[in-house]
Order: sequence, then C-alpha cells, then structure tokens
Amino acid sequence: MLEKMNLEKKMSKKEYKRIMKELEPRLALLQRRQKDAKIPVIILFEGFGASGKGTLINELIQPMDPRSFKVFTIQKPVEEETMRPYLWRFWTKLPEKGRIHIFDRSWYKKKVKSCVENEDNVSSDTIYQDILDFEEDLTKDGMLIIKFFLHISQKEQAKRFRNLESNKETKWRVHEKDWKHNRDYDKWLKAYDEMIQKTDTSFAPWTIVEATDREYAKVKILSTVADILSERLDKEEKEEKQPADETKSEAVFDFSSSVLDGIDLSKSLTKTVYKKKCNELQKRMSLLHSELYKRRIPMVLCFEGWDAGGKGGAIRRLTKMMDPRGYEVIPVAAPNAVEKGYHYLWRFWTHMPKAGHVAIFDRSWYGRVMVERIEGFCSEEEWKRAYNEINRMESQLADAGAIVIKFWMHIDPDEQKRRFEERMENPAKQWKITEEDWRNREKWDDYVKAVDEMILRTSTSHAPWVIVEGNDKLYARVKVLETVIEAIEEKLK
Repeated sequence: MLEKMNLEKKMSKKEYKRIMKELEPRLALLQRRQKDAKIPVIILFEGFGASGKGTLINELIQPMDPRSFKVFTIQKPVEEETMRPYLWRFWTKLPEKGRIHIFDRSWYKKKVKSCVENEDNVSSDTIYQDILDFEEDLTKDGMLIIKFFLHISQKEQAKRFRNLESNKETKWRVHEKDWKHNRDYDKWLKAYDEMIQKTDTSFAPWTIVEATDREYAKVKILSTVADILSERLDKEEKEEKQPADETKSEAVFDFSSSVLDGIDLSKSLTKTVYKKKCNELQKRMSLLHSELYKRRIPMVLCFEGWDAGGKGGAIRRLTKMMDPRGYEVIPVAAPNAVEKGYHYLWRFWTHMPKAGHVAIFDRSWYGRVMVERIEGFCSEEEWKRAYNEINRMESQLADAGAIVIKFWMHIDPDEQKRRFEERMENPAKQWKITEEDWRNREKWDDYVKAVDEMILRTSTSHAPWVIVEGNDKLYARVKVLETVIEAIEEKLK
C-alpha cells in the first residue's frame, strides 16, 4: 500500500497561504467548541525518521489554546515503565475530558521496531490486538483518536539527513542509527504497512500524509483534524437535540437460580484451629512475598462482596506479615471529580503494581457492573460493554506476568443484618455503618443478579473469581490466605 503512494504531491505558496488564512482560525474555534463539549482527543503521529513529525506537530498546535493540550514524545521506556504492563504508560497519559494529548510516536513504536529487528519474542497478533482493544475501549467511552502516518521516500529521508548534518547547529540530531534506518528503509516500509493494515479501523482510522512537501503536509494534517472535530461536534449536537430514551431494560440474563445459591455458608473453623492455621499461613505468605519481589512477579488482588462481608478483616490478615514496602491497599470509593474526567478504568490503571509488588483493591473496577449499574450511575450501554473491557484489562495484566485473583466475600442477608446491628451498638465500629448500607439491603435481589452475571462473564483462567464462604469470618480469612498462597506457589513453578 505505502509503496504505491504518490509522494510528490506539492502545494504552491499562494494556495497554501489562502487555505491557511481560513484553516487556522477554523481550527482554533473548533478546539474551543471541543473543550466546551468535554470531548477528550488523542492525536498521534507515526512515520519515518526525518519525516517532519516534530515540525508538523508544532505547526498543528500554533492555532490552539496552549492551556488545553499537551505533547508527549515517546522514547525508550524508563525502568518504571518496563516494570508495568506495556499499555500502562499510555493509560497514565490519557487526556481528561475536554483536553487534547498529542503523541510523537505512540503505542505502535514497540511492535514496528520489533518487526524490523526480527524480535521473535514480540507477538504481532497479541500486541496489535491489545492496541485495537485499547483504542476501541477508549473510543466507545467518548475518546476521539486521530492517527497520522507521515510518509517520505528513502531518497528524501537521506536528503534530509544530509541537510541536518551539513549544519553545525543540527548535526547532533543525526546518528548512525538514523542512517541504519535509511539503509533498512524497505524493512521499515513493510513493518509500517503491516501496522496500518492491521490497525486501520472505523473507530480509529489512519490518515497517511505525503510529507515530502511541508506546506502540503501541514494543510492535510490541519484540515483532517478540523474536519474530524467538526464531524464529531455536529454529531454530538444532533444527538443532544434528540429525546433521550428513558426505557430501562432488564438484566441480560434471567437466572432461575444464582451461582451463589450453591455456596455452603455453614463452613466454619474453631478459634484454636484458626489461630494455628492463620499463623502458619501468614509466615508462609511473608516468605512468598519476598519471593515475588526477587522474581519480579506482580500480583493484583481484588476484593468485592456484600457490605460487612469481611473484606477489610481478610485483607488485614493477609498482609499482617508482608513487607509494607512491597504492597499497597487501594480503598475504592465513588470516583471524584478528577476521576470522572477519564475513562472509568484510568483510575485503576494508575494503581497497577510494578514488577515484584502487590496491589490489593478493596472494591474495584467491578463497581461498574454492580453499584453503578443498579443505581443508574452509568448507562446500560456502558455497563454492558464493561465486561469485555475488564476482561481485556485483566488479560493484559496476566500477559505481563501478573497473578490476578478476585474474591467475592459472600454472606447471607441474616448474617449481614447481625453485623450491621453489631456495628451500630459498638462505638468503635459505628463509622463503618451508614444509611446507604441499610438502603442497599433493599436491593439484595438486584445485586444477586448483577453478581451472577459478573462472575459468569468475567471469571477466566488467568483472572478467576473465588467465592469465599464468609458467614464465619475465621474460615473466610483462612480461605483467602490459602488461595493466594496456592496461586503464588503455582506461579513460582
């Protein structure tokens, strides 16, 4: 595809000035509208070395309000980034609603480079599929992604390298690796061709820019951004004028019985047995935690369950003998004003552990398909697509080497009521009980349906759900410890 493009396209100075006279103020106006509409935008640039990415990015941002955009240059990952899942470094650079983030190179860089250098350890299908999933999840949540590939010929690239070297002020910008890039031009061309073919989608299409003539390239880039912004803004304004559909559908599945029905909540331990087991398991957990650090294996633990289901107690016993420098407990409440400005998974990606560390989530991203679904804090479309988005995220964590375990702390309504009343009578525990906790009991059946669907749709071999029989707190705490230890030992094999 790329080799068939006409790279000799040019634009006269007169035509360039005429178009830019109208285009720049148009782009400035559209950016203000985009900011007011709170549309997050990513504009990324890929292309051959010396194709003019830096210059053209600078030309693009000139008409824009500098308070509303940020430019990222993607270089070789730093140590902190190498110790996380590959896409972590990009999740943490996402724009807030109403802002524009511009990337000089992007999440495509690693795969293209690996193709040219014949690195067999980087699977094309895996990385490109992860990228497609990433871009699709973002666009479905409202992100606008504009992708540019800047194309020049091998001859033009060599010419630009020579021009840079001939000037003592720019000579430093050309290195031997750049000339190797030029010698390997055909390999890069093939790798870029594959990149475009595999990731050109309706939700995030590529725009190929013939970049030999700078004026032509600039006009094409600014025109494309302006046209895409205009189309998106017009679409949103049209949708705002249409009456909203107030009908609410029932749950996707109508279960005659719940996956929770078969859980034996009579399981229990005596205090003597509990103390002996707990002490042994905690010592074992301490040793295994050190082993995780030495082997650079990350672990993500997610605790969900009924109010007063015993999440906090289980977490405290699990971490009692762990090195506090190697784990973090993340309590998850309703998203704050800043967090609401991003894709709902963004706030969880920012807490994912680096290699050798443990992240323990007290409540998690599953709030999307439970409380947010039931209370109407997100749309039906949003919670329905969340199952797939969550599975993709957890798959990427596992692919990066992480142990991922999700606990549902299960108790029955009578036990919950007993614990609520106990908390109300105990001054030291009264802070744990709220009116909302009592109100949520009235929606117990709704939550059972949501939990059913959640477990069935998101329990995978790489990120399983473990239902913990929690009527007896002692039994529950031991089961959590045993489950985590077993998973670590299996991983260490």
